[in-house]
Amino acid sequence: MKADIHPNYVETQVVCACGNQFTTRSTRGDSIKLDVCAACHPFFTGTQKFVDAAGRVDKFRKRYARNSRKIAAPGQGDDGGES
Repeated sequence: MKADIHPNYVETQVVCACGNQFTTRSTRGDSIKLDVCAACHPFFTGTQKFVDAAGRVDKFRKRYARNSRKIAAPGQGDDGGES
């Protein structure tokens, strides 16, 4: 292998949003912050956690909600007196 071409590989502290911390090695020198780790991820814990950040589901439903009244097909219903 060539000398002095590889990045510096140092110990790094990893901190999760759930509070879990562990040490690993990385080329990134500073601390790594995670949103989800093995201690809190539903796949590893076997629990389901519903996360609705700022009402995104409601916002989606509101944006793409269909009109409650149905639009009459041509030739059906009251469309201005045409018989």
